[in-house]
Amino acid sequence: MSFDFIRDKNKKIHFIGIGGISMSGLAEILIKNSYKVSGSDMQLSHITNKLKEKGVEIYIGHNGDNIKDADLVVYTAAISTENPEYIKAKELNIPLMDRAEFLGQIMKGHKYNVAVSGTHGKTTTTSMICHIVLKEDVDPTILVGGELDVIGGNVLAGNSDYFITEACEYKASFLKFFPYIGTILNIDADHLDYYKDINHIKDTFIKFINIIPKGGYLIANVEDENVKTILSNYNYDCNIVTYGLNEGMLQAKNISYNESGCATFDVYKEGHMLFQINLNVPGKHNVLNALASIGTALSLNFSESSIISGLSSFRGTHRRFEVKGTKDGVTVIDDYAHHPTEIKATLSAAKNYPHNKIYCVFQPHTYTRTLSLFEDFSDSFYGVDSLILADIYAAREKDTGVVSSTMLGDRIREKNVNCLNLHSFNEIVDYFKSNLKEGDILLTMGAGDVFKIGEMYLK
Repeated sequence: MSFDFIRDKNKKIHFIGIGGISMSGLAEILIKNSYKVSGSDMQLSHITNKLKEKGVEIYIGHNGDNIKDADLVVYTAAISTENPEYIKAKELNIPLMDRAEFLGQIMKGHKYNVAVSGTHGKTTTTSMICHIVLKEDVDPTILVGGELDVIGGNVLAGNSDYFITEACEYKASFLKFFPYIGTILNIDADHLDYYKDINHIKDTFIKFINIIPKGGYLIANVEDENVKTILSNYNYDCNIVTYGLNEGMLQAKNISYNESGCATFDVYKEGHMLFQINLNVPGKHNVLNALASIGTALSLNFSESSIISGLSSFRGTHRRFEVKGTKDGVTVIDDYAHHPTEIKATLSAAKNYPHNKIYCVFQPHTYTRTLSLFEDFSDSFYGVDSLILADIYAAREKDTGVVSSTMLGDRIREKNVNCLNLHSFNEIVDYFKSNLKEGDILLTMGAGDVFKIGEMYLK
């Protein structure tokens, strides 16, 4: 399907799964540009309510009648071909397009497309870039995989050639994009329900680099071993900007941390100091995320003042080491970490945050990921004073009985970590009420609905 078709504002576009963070963002961009938009989801949420207020037709539940007057149907990767709206679109010969392809077609209408890829850190890095771009005042369009206060949600619909988005590697969806600048933050084993192994993942990232045009830029973390491998073994047409703490064209030197674990560091480019950065988000991993955003901004010829003030003003995205509140001297923090590498980075940041003891509740996300990374998960929680495992969040999957949260808990306990399995949120909150003391941290982690536990405790 051509970009000209999508550019026709007389067409009505229907989204199956419109309540998702990315799908809702696309719908909001279309509404801002005067398109007719409808969408369906399984339940109401603050996202669907917000879209309805903006003029989107919202249907709760999936039904073939929902798409009767649609000219194009967009669906997420999580939607089954047995979905009644998908089936109806086929019957009526209404064009179907998956979310990634549709996003790619929208990107075609912009010159300076920034696609932030990597297994971990995409939302935070995209948000950092967002803050810098807003300081530069270039009226960008932005899609973030989380909610960001500075844009009042997960999307900002601008009217310039600048388009900033996350680029997820799941099902190789980012290969349908058209990046002028692509970042690779890291490459790790994940989404093994689609990828065969780490080599399959690396091959897909190689293809991602190859869609960056000759005059474009790759911003790459050269200290990540898998990124370093794909950079050293192949030649690419685009400009390459590498970064790291001790390696790369861009480096962070003289790093120090304040009492909240937030870093101050000097930025060096090819041995020459450029400027100093003061971050207001904790953790060493955020120094690397900041370097990726700095490399992106410099490649776009943004000013140093925009970079410095943009990163200083960034105080995190919702669900990324988000301090939810305090109660009786207990600090409640929520984080989206759902992969072993992310868990370790989040716990490292928590250890640098003022605390007495760290109580962590982790909700594994999908049976496939829990099984494929079982041993890695079991090695991820050293240093936690008390770990509570909630039941696995199924998401798009069915429970086959092959793996469970209890099995993971048994393995973690074998490694002498204080770990307890509890099966309902009420049980978990009651446990925390009985055990948490002033000065402790309650840290909720996972990509499902585990954040509700912290909110329940605060109430």
